[in-house]
Amino acid sequence: MLRFSFACVLLISATPSLSALDVYVSATGDDSNKGSSASPVASLERARQIVQPVAGKQPVTVHVGDGVYYLPDSLRLGPEDSGTQESPVVYQAQNRGKTVLSGGKKLELQWRPYRDGVFQTSTPVGLSIDQLFVDGQLQRMARYPNYDPQKKTQAYQGHAADAFSKSRAAGWKDPTGGFIHAMHRSRWGGYHYRITGKDSEGNVTYEGGWQNNRPSGMHADQRMVENIFEELDAPGEWYHNAKTNTLYFYPGPAVNLQTAKIEVVRLRHLIEFRGTESQPVRHITLKGFVFRHSARTFMETKEQMLRSDWTIYRGGAVFLKGTEDITISDSEMDQLGGNAVFVSDYNRRVKIQRCHIHDTGASGVCFVGNPNAVRDPLFRYGEKNDLNQVDRTPGPKNNQYPADCVVDDCLIHGIGRVERQPAGVQIEMASQVTVRDCSIYDCARAGINIGDGAWGGHLIERCDVFDTVQETHDHGSFNSWGRDRYWSSNRAESQAVIDYAPDFPFLDAYQTTVIRNSRWRCDHGWDIDLDDGSSNYDIYNNLMLSGGLKLREGFRRRAWNNITINNGLHPHVWYNDSGDEVFSNIFMAAPQGARMPTPTAKGKRIDENLYYAKTPGMKDRYADFGWDRNSIVADPLFVNPSQGDFRVKDGSPAFEIGFENFPMDQFGVKDKTLKAIAATPVIPELEIKSQMNRPRSDSGRITIPRHTIWMGVRASDLKGAEFSAFGVSADEGGIALSGFAAQSAAAKVGLKEGDLIQAVNGSKTKRVDDLLAETLKAGDQPLQVTLIRDQRAMQIEIRDVPFLTFRRQSTNELSVDAGLKRTPKVLANQSVRDEPLSVLIDGRLDSNYGPVFGNGVTSGIYKLDLGQPQVIRSVAVWSHHLQQRRGPQRWTLYASASEKDPGWNVNDAKSFRPLTSVDTRRMNHDAFNEVVYSAERGADLGPVRWLVWQVSPVTSQSENTSFQEIRVR
Repeated sequence: MLRFSFACVLLISATPSLSALDVYVSATGDDSNKGSSASPVASLERARQIVQPVAGKQPVTVHVGDGVYYLPDSLRLGPEDSGTQESPVVYQAQNRGKTVLSGGKKLELQWRPYRDGVFQTSTPVGLSIDQLFVDGQLQRMARYPNYDPQKKTQAYQGHAADAFSKSRAAGWKDPTGGFIHAMHRSRWGGYHYRITGKDSEGNVTYEGGWQNNRPSGMHADQRMVENIFEELDAPGEWYHNAKTNTLYFYPGPAVNLQTAKIEVVRLRHLIEFRGTESQPVRHITLKGFVFRHSARTFMETKEQMLRSDWTIYRGGAVFLKGTEDITISDSEMDQLGGNAVFVSDYNRRVKIQRCHIHDTGASGVCFVGNPNAVRDPLFRYGEKNDLNQVDRTPGPKNNQYPADCVVDDCLIHGIGRVERQPAGVQIEMASQVTVRDCSIYDCARAGINIGDGAWGGHLIERCDVFDTVQETHDHGSFNSWGRDRYWSSNRAESQAVIDYAPDFPFLDAYQTTVIRNSRWRCDHGWDIDLDDGSSNYDIYNNLMLSGGLKLREGFRRRAWNNITINNGLHPHVWYNDSGDEVFSNIFMAAPQGARMPTPTAKGKRIDENLYYAKTPGMKDRYADFGWDRNSIVADPLFVNPSQGDFRVKDGSPAFEIGFENFPMDQFGVKDKTLKAIAATPVIPELEIKSQMNRPRSDSGRITIPRHTIWMGVRASDLKGAEFSAFGVSADEGGIALSGFAAQSAAAKVGLKEGDLIQAVNGSKTKRVDDLLAETLKAGDQPLQVTLIRDQRAMQIEIRDVPFLTFRRQSTNELSVDAGLKRTPKVLANQSVRDEPLSVLIDGRLDSNYGPVFGNGVTSGIYKLDLGQPQVIRSVAVWSHHLQQRRGPQRWTLYASASEKDPGWNVNDAKSFRPLTSVDTRRMNHDAFNEVVYSAERGADLGPVRWLVWQVSPVTSQSENTSFQEIRVR
């Protein structure tokens, strides 16, 4: 032992020591100095020049003193600036957070009053201003409508349909250089346009709109314009006239322009690492800096990803290409105009650690490979490969993509302040990226997005992701796509090839991606959303607080040991024999299938789950397909749910289905400095369901048949042999009446079972839609009806029956309601989005979605409880014509006088009385539209406690009505 120790001492003594070089930078230094502590240089560029000759030969630390360093150009670090593992190069702030690297410029200005609280000043000739900072805070370009910080989840924190209308633009002398920002029609992201002027007729002209990869036009209402001089009318707004070199600013009451620090932005990239695979930039660390003042890049967001919904700008405040072992740590990315960090093409072992990234114009951290590394890449959503001809070699073609990179212990929030296709962490064409111990929230879109299956192997763990999808729609806190080689928008095409070659979905997603030990909450979508094609995922030990788990078409998704609070599984259009497994989870709602399950599209195993509910049948929705036959319905005995501790107690029945507790105190950032300022999600109250939500109408289970009701009886189109039975041709058509009850209006006016209505008031009624349209058009006037009875034509006049009226208006004025004996309560048979159900009886008309059923939901039902049976005379329903699409109404109204809740089976004649169906799609709609169902003069609609509306989508995209108000009199 003594001999061994002596040998070690000799070996250590014989090893030459590497002397370290320390270089000092000071805001008061001089670049003619040597860079010592006593003689510091003034710039990072000069420090880089001093370091370069010894980089990689000895350890180097560049100490940067407190202060603001305005970079004249991007600091570029190349292979010649590299360190080694033994001799790394470190650029670090002497005090964390006290050294600012700025891509901007400080202005010395002389302000003078202009008018109405606005000040003006002259600026240097040739100065272009994209962003203005006053005392370190970003101000806003003059805009319409004005910014309202209280509208956190409203697009652009203020939007208007007339944002750039001809009438609005009439007040603009020259809008050239302004910008239009508009949401995608389906709210999948946004568009941006540069205004080029006005045409001869006064219409605004513009260019742009390439930022969304699934273009379908601007949202009709969610629009905003900025950089328009005439819209300078609110504190915090500014406008720069580059032609006259004049800056206008409307300061808030707390701003003293005589002492305020005024800064503008110049650079898109502050620091660039640029190498190649053969000559990478290596072993450099940036530590402790504040990165500020990078330019907005939304008009350069053009590059299409792999059939993703987005395009992207390949750049950021810190840009990396061709690197190995680069670390950015303990730094702040503050109010940057575009992406904060962009890792492009070949990169290995990049680490982003203990960073605070906030209020970015675009994404936080992006890992994006080169499409040249992808086999048979496609870019626009609608493009298709010949699936029989694609390359069947697994994995990438080359190494031009990020791999083995880490985002660790970072606080990321305020993502997408400018663009609406951002993510806290974005992963595209990359391999084995780890996102660990991160808190990500307040995002316009997803918190974490994986844009394709190429090439998987990612790990997401111990993250806290919430308050996401704040301004967009139809995705989740975690969102992914897998529109890879195997995927086609024509599902049958992919299925045919996969049936022959089961390994096809795993050619790109050849490594398993893991999502574990994380907490998620999305109130405007799903907590975890695996969308089109996402394959090869393991999802376990996750706490989902709101939106549940969505698994759309894909292969081999295994989800186990997760907890979904107040929600459950959302399986959408699975492939046949997909190999999906969902087991040992705690759910609080029955699965909500979309166009599934079917005998072949039902996954591998959906079983042994616990459903926390009061109804024993909660687990049985899809039992016919073999789902949940060994699952249980029970109280899992959570430890302390009000405090967010959803572990289960000893003796919990959850252990019977294989559930295992996982930590509830390890979500999000761990760094003490970041944890002290990090937010956490609101923990929801438990909603233990006493009955199942109705399944979607496109799910695998047969739903309650939907009937059209006319004058209290069923009205049906003819089909097949029925034309012959009535003695009419298919061209003549008609509507057959059935389901007569003695108290129905149809029976009272002499109509009979089997009558066939062929015309109303002289207009042919070949189909049910025709009948409803003509009835609505007639209002309270008599109906002249032509019908076939016993294969003979006849005419009757119908009067003194309940009737429908339609009214539209451009304003949100609503008359004072006479009221009911008791305040009603509104229920729904399944989850609604955007607004609570209570807004339907709040006495207001608003320009929003209202409590809307999701797109594709064809089985939505609203129920109004009047508290006790009451005699009513009319029922009025208001809607908002949101996006010029959601104002039409399609519903069937039922009534019940039951003392107890009659449930949801509207076809139960013992519980419900059918009244009428409505379809206003053929009417002209305005901003707000009212349909009133009224009793005939001097009569009433009878004693009613419960009113039920069975609603249907009103657009070709299966979008539902934006209902606003229900009035009962």
